[in-house]
Amino acid sequence: MKILVVGSGAREHALVWKLAAEPDVSSVLCAPGNPGIARIAACRPVDPADVDGLLALAAAEGADVTIVGPELPLSLGLVDRFAAAGRTAFGPTAEAARLETSKIFAKEFCARHHVPTARFRVCDSAGAALAVVASGEFGWPVVLKADGLAAGKGVVIAQDRAEAEAAVRDAMVDRRFGNAGERLVIEEHLTGQEMSFFVVADGHCAVPLLSAQDHKRAYDDDQGPNTGGMGAFAPSPLFTPDLHKRIMREIIEPVLDGMAAEGRPYCGFLYAGLMLTADGPQVIEFNVRLGDPEAQVVLPMIDEPLLPLLAAAVTRQLRRTGCRIRHQPHVGVVLASAGYPGKYPAGQAISGVTDAEALDDVLVFHAGTAMRDGQLITAGGRVLTVVGRGPDYRAAIARAYAGVARIEFDGMQFRHDIGRKALASAPSV
Repeated sequence: MKILVVGSGAREHALVWKLAAEPDVSSVLCAPGNPGIARIAACRPVDPADVDGLLALAAAEGADVTIVGPELPLSLGLVDRFAAAGRTAFGPTAEAARLETSKIFAKEFCARHHVPTARFRVCDSAGAALAVVASGEFGWPVVLKADGLAAGKGVVIAQDRAEAEAAVRDAMVDRRFGNAGERLVIEEHLTGQEMSFFVVADGHCAVPLLSAQDHKRAYDDDQGPNTGGMGAFAPSPLFTPDLHKRIMREIIEPVLDGMAAEGRPYCGFLYAGLMLTADGPQVIEFNVRLGDPEAQVVLPMIDEPLLPLLAAAVTRQLRRTGCRIRHQPHVGVVLASAGYPGKYPAGQAISGVTDAEALDDVLVFHAGTAMRDGQLITAGGRVLTVVGRGPDYRAAIARAYAGVARIEFDGMQFRHDIGRKALASAPSV
């Protein structure tokens, strides 16, 4: 089969890397791709937001299946448009993608279907949001979320009233996130440890993949601003068989049942971001695709071809309850440009990637990279993800940072504590 992967980040590099080695895959295309992807697949310069252009590309190239990496084309209805044209695309429809594209929809959906999540208020104006903040009904800290897509940066955990009021003004008055901040969710701050859980769904059934934990803050020890993710490890040591059953019973199954009942059956990757509280797992957020940087550690752990699983989901024929997983932990460290997640320079020469890739048990996935006169350069905030694997977490961490040590570019920043949480004993939930 010929596969088209949509996207240009490290998640898409990991998807292409996984699929390109599978026996049922004859070739892989990527639009638009990046220099790392171009080494293993043909890249075409079509923007992920250009749904008609992607449809034309899939038709011209004879792609049997299109797999969508980022959330934007899903929100724009790529899957709906492909279906109307008789082409196959893996991912949720625009209506089903609202689980991620609207925080308000997701929270109200959870309330309707008794999916455990934090108490919340929806605010349609700055005045309403400031009134909720002034009431202090959720205590401190409190969480404020822009309703729409904000590249993983639309969440603020405010420690006090002044910080919360500043966040309201930032989103709703100064429009830092554009239309995404037109409405806000204000919710209680849950306490516990965070974990991500991934499944492949076909509208009614779900096959669990893996658990993972990511690192959202820019700096060590979870300090600094939120980012799209500075690293991840899998599996989560917090994950147990009993917790697995509980997540499926209390979260995944009610979500799929509820989406089907509302006439928007969910097909695609589903990511549940969870807080493991004293009362059990509660939903922090949903992503309607594989996470990033979680995909870079999750996909290498899947010890069987991925395409048959995705093809079964697209045709609503999932008939199993699991997939084969490697037992070696994987740790991924994101290398970012100076200033990320704020303004950052581009065009910095990158060296050492080939040296890092030559190391045993090390993978390097490209994100914000480009080529200029034969030289690999930076072209984004998150530039590369270096993944290490090993027989235990400590070994996987060591391999990842051994790879990091081989790579250089001006202003390169990264966290030094990715995976450290995995070394601590996990509480039972």
